Amino acid sequence: MTIRVLVVDDQALIRAGLTALLRAAPGLEVAGEACDGAEAVTMTERTRPDVVLMDIRMPVLDGIGATRRILAAPGDHRPHVVVLTTFDLDEYVYTALGEGASGFLLKDTPPQRIIAAIHTIAAGDILLAPRITHRLVETYARQHRTKVPAPHLGALTARETEVLGLVGNGLSNAQIAERLVLSEATVKTHVKRMMAKLRLTSRAQAVVVAYESGLVVPAPGDR
Repeated sequence: MTIRVLVVDDQALIRAGLTALLRAAPGLEVAGEACDGAEAVTMTERTRPDVVLMDIRMPVLDGIGATRRILAAPGDHRPHVVVLTTFDLDEYVYTALGEGASGFLLKDTPPQRIIAAIHTIAAGDILLAPRITHRLVETYARQHRTKVPAPHLGALTARETEVLGLVGNGLSNAQIAERLVLSEATVKTHVKRMMAKLRLTSRAQAVVVAYESGLVVPAPGDR
């Protein structure tokens, strides 16, 4: 199966480099290019990519606004949005994860890791660069802790709440299955139901909720 990727960046050289990389990679296809968030929204609707590589800071409409519009658009098609950033500890990235982005990549990530990350995200698997992502989430959840409305978390069963905590700690479905002595298929069902009840669109968003709700508490030494 070919993974169709939309490249979004306001810098022509970066777009050209990413496009060339993707076109040379087996199993990947460039769905299109966009130079700002507004064009990204239009191109996503027109080309229906599987993955959107989204620059975070752009004119007209930034990556956060574009991610929000793309994931809130009507219809069944929901691409996976991967944020591109220069700095890993960037509050814009944290906000994008909260809006439903599936993860993020640093712009200086080696080419082969970018390709591998796209395949990982397209498969709906665990977060990209989990250690960096968790450090980012911990930093900003500590500074901007806001409780998730009780009715939302209250809608979860005890098992779903437990699963949310384990997702927040960065465990994959296989690791959660091993921890809880369940089948991986059962864990996938719990994750799907938990995310539906909380109206989440990605595991990255679930991690943000787990930290912001206080379900996962950053370790005292994590800075």
